[in-house]
Amino acid sequence: QVQLLESGGGLVQAGGSLRLSCAASGRPFSAYTMGWFRQAPGKEREFVAAINWSGDRTLYADSVKSRFTISRDNAKPTINLQMNNLKPEDTAVYYCTVSRTTVLVTTGYDYWGQGTQVTVSS
Repeated sequence: QVQLLESGGGLVQAGGSLRLSCAASGRPFSAYTMGWFRQAPGKEREFVAAINWSGDRTLYADSVKSRFTISRDNAKPTINLQMNNLKPEDTAVYYCTVSRTTVLVTTGYDYWGQGTQVTVSS
């Protein structure tokens, strides 16, 4: 059974930082692309960042580029999302996800976590 468990969400003031983590179990995730999406109230779920199986290639949404950093540790396995200079518009539920592919993609993910709330106050 595939499990993705996010942690690290919370309430932070604008300009602050948070670090999200996602622990994966149930499959050999070290071979797959992993990523983060988010969904704000009343909006569709949107791509945030992705990282390839070896961790040497990443992809970011324009809205978070230069502020967010995705990383992974295949030995655990976990992925992380370091979020700096947070803005109120970053407020959303953040989801960890896995795509059964070895390339970076922004759609077509196969497994999802339950999500963790991030709230940024102005």
